[in-house]
Amino acid sequence: MEQQFNATLTGTDGPVNGIIQHVTHSGYKNAYQFDAIDDTLHLVIAPDQNGNWHKIAGTEPYLFGWVDEMAEQIAKLHT
Repeated sequence: MEQQFNATLTGTDGPVNGIIQHVTHSGYKNAYQFDAIDDTLHLVIAPDQNGNWHKIAGTEPYLFGWVDEMAEQIAKLHT
């Protein structure tokens, strides 16, 4: 069963509302994907062996802070 929840990232022109869901992507079994409601942003992140989150796919350009914002929201889901 896929985990999915509403999320908001901080964009340059205001909030970007979307959905984060757990996915398998390019061999990463613990990846998470953000898709903006308005289709302006697609971002996939996954943790490395040390637990540090990194972008592994998505639209360009993107804000580096989005990876941290997503990771924080994912962590809240698991607490």
